[in-house]
Amino acid sequence: MNLIFRICGEEIRRIDETFSEQLPVTSFALYNVANRNGTDNREAEDRSLKMTFFLAVFLAVYSLMHAVFFLSVKELLPASRFTRAGFILFLGLMVIMPVATRLLERNGHETAARILAHAGFPWMAFVFLAFCGFLALTIIQLVPTLINITCKVNIDPPAGTLPVLCVLAGVFLACFYGYIDAKRIRTERVVIETDKLPLHMKRLRIAQISDIHLGLLVRGDRLESILEKVKVEDPDILVSTGDLVDGEMGSPDGLRDLFDEIQPRYGKFAVTGNHEFYYGVKDAVRVTEHLGFTVLRGTCVNVYDIINVAGVDDPASGTQPDETAVLSMARNGLFTLLLKHRPASPPESRGLFDLQLSGHTHRGQIFPFRWITGLAYPMQNGMHRLDGGSMLYASRGSGTWGPPIRVLSPPEITIIDLVRRGSGKGSSDMF
Repeated sequence: MNLIFRICGEEIRRIDETFSEQLPVTSFALYNVANRNGTDNREAEDRSLKMTFFLAVFLAVYSLMHAVFFLSVKELLPASRFTRAGFILFLGLMVIMPVATRLLERNGHETAARILAHAGFPWMAFVFLAFCGFLALTIIQLVPTLINITCKVNIDPPAGTLPVLCVLAGVFLACFYGYIDAKRIRTERVVIETDKLPLHMKRLRIAQISDIHLGLLVRGDRLESILEKVKVEDPDILVSTGDLVDGEMGSPDGLRDLFDEIQPRYGKFAVTGNHEFYYGVKDAVRVTEHLGFTVLRGTCVNVYDIINVAGVDDPASGTQPDETAVLSMARNGLFTLLLKHRPASPPESRGLFDLQLSGHTHRGQIFPFRWITGLAYPMQNGMHRLDGGSMLYASRGSGTWGPPIRVLSPPEITIIDLVRRGSGKGSSDMF
């Protein structure tokens, strides 16, 4: 624990020096790196302030969840003051565990960070589900009270320790199910009929992976299970739509060997996600390129006169990508594929691309969080038709962020078959 406090002090001093010297600024997990002058430095400081605000909000909400959890389960605890004080201390440590994990990771204490990650991130899923369960229990307990008031009857609401135990049992089962389901990679299939493929090509197969989050928890074994699904599909193109890199992953050479087992005919392409910038975009791009990808950062490439593949940086870079400028490079009559981490499309871009592939939200990853992510990104799952003949497909993601758990949002790889119109290779679910 002294090590964590010492590192926290070092990190605070580093942030203070950053503002005085206009050097890279750091914040939660996070830590976006910028090295610019003048206006760019002010933009970097603004981003750091926003991320610091996010950290403050996260800690406030996470603390609230733990407070609700304590108030809900305290009747199950022994009456001893020492026991309750110890439990409160435990909950306090779990509140700061995600921050402590990232601080340890950032300062080179990878082993300690992995230990805390294996403890703190599953707990994050448990306490979130418990928080939701106890809120639901509170609503259920209020219903008889409202009925009693309005109907002048006397119905006893569920009370005592039994309802609390039932919620905890349900949460344990949900976490167990979510841990198993997070490893069961689904293969989602999309068939798109188009007249923009070359005459000699009847089908072009694209495999999409997204949001793997290679780092402290997701490493070679998880990556291997994902790529095995991709390999059996024999894709012509492999794309990664961001958040491939999230943290320290040990030596990337073994991971490179896994990617080398997949050799698409026309290449591998990737874009950055927000976590590449939190990790440090230069290092993240270097790792992604080492894994065999061409990283598209505000550019468009013509792939063997077969397809245009465009890619833009995530807005976590601090600037909004100029999609229209990037897509204007692709006006050659070929099918245009846009790789963009976040599943959103400004009106001015629609009609300039045929298909956008995105990820980012994990569809909430743990139900019912999808209701929150859906407010920010309504197109957070599956295929969506846009104006101008464009389409957007949002992946649920192939890995996990934080808790190695998925509840009612299973991981996926996506196989997109572009079929030349009139080739006879269509299907009833063709777009």
